[in-house]
Amino acid sequence: MKYICDKEDELFNYLKINISNKSKNNIKSLLKNECILVNNNIVTKYNYIVKTGDIIEVNKSKKINSELDIIYEDDNIIVVNKPSKLLTISNKNEKDNTLYRMVSNYLKKEKKKVFVIHRLDYDTSGVIMFAKNKEVQKLYQSKWNELAKIREYTAVVEGITDNKGHIESYLKQTKTLLVYSSKSKDGYFAVTDYERIMYNNKYSMLKIHISTGRRNQIRCHMHDIKHPILGDSRYDSKYNPLGRLALHANKLVITNPISKKELTFVSKIPLEFYNLVK
Repeated sequence: MKYICDKEDELFNYLKINISNKSKNNIKSLLKNECILVNNNIVTKYNYIVKTGDIIEVNKSKKINSELDIIYEDDNIIVVNKPSKLLTISNKNEKDNTLYRMVSNYLKKEKKKVFVIHRLDYDTSGVIMFAKNKEVQKLYQSKWNELAKIREYTAVVEGITDNKGHIESYLKQTKTLLVYSSKSKDGYFAVTDYERIMYNNKYSMLKIHISTGRRNQIRCHMHDIKHPILGDSRYDSKYNPLGRLALHANKLVITNPISKKELTFVSKIPLEFYNLVK
């Protein structure tokens, strides 16, 4: 959908007035997800000044129809490499621009549906698996911690960590969904192990294994040891050199509950992570 600007205004205000079927949060989401173009250039700033004659385009299909990075696919599952800054599934503010929708559109050619097995945070990239039918989804979800033999992540964190570490805590969350480690044993038990693989005088790159898959587990545990993940302002990171959360799900080793075979899925660690710790 295209609009020709008829008067100078801030972009957010212009969109709010002219896109009557979208809420303020929907418009913010369109801007954040790079779906607004002004004179064929992507604009994400709310206060960008548009001028008379500017051509403003709302291009929701920009990312939705982009090519999936498929790691593995068979009759029952599809494993893809999730980019950063993309929701796994929809929320109240964003219904369309999700990985779920991308996979769903791809599977339509097979006349199959997509079913969520697990999730990655909006800002986290890497290996993620979906099922192609409800039965397979249940098989994986019912014994996920047992089937997922290795869940390996790579993170770049603030400061110089120990060579390796083991973190256990009981996780709870606030009303604003901020996860924290409880001093009492009344939350969800979470286990994280890490090993430092590279570092410099500012940052450390860590190989992280989780034995439990709790919401924001790694982010909370890195905060607990005073080494928050770069770009994680929600958990008190002060630096964001990449413009994203420096967390990547790079390996998943899982037992197929039907064939009982062990499957290994790998996503390359982003080069920009290495550049931070040269």
